[in-house]
Amino acid sequence: QVQLVESGGGLAQSGGSLRLSCVASGTSSNSRLYVMGWYRQTPGSDRELVASITPSGSPTYTNSVKGRFTISRDNAKRTISLQMDRLEPEDTAVYYCHAETQSEPYFQYVETWGRGTQVTVSS
Repeated sequence: QVQLVESGGGLAQSGGSLRLSCVASGTSSNSRLYVMGWYRQTPGSDRELVASITPSGSPTYTNSVKGRFTISRDNAKRTISLQMDRLEPEDTAVYYCHAETQSEPYFQYVETWGRGTQVTVSS
């Protein structure tokens, strides 16, 4: 039942910055948000985890973005963000928001994905 909507993608120069945001629908009364994260995918490649974050704020990053990207979340606003600094052309991809959730009607475990937002970094 939870829907994820990403925003903030666009064009950036190498060395520049972008900030992605993802908002989850619903409220704490009808759904719960657990680990959330950002994945990215380029044409012909597998979708890869970029960063994830627990409800308490503990982050995990893939090696290629360590020191450049920062993931954060606001549980009250039901959002996560990805601050991307010192962007490189290799960061070009569609970025997807992901969440582990429990939602109505029976609060069963459900994984959900956003539709994605394009990030393009030029050299």
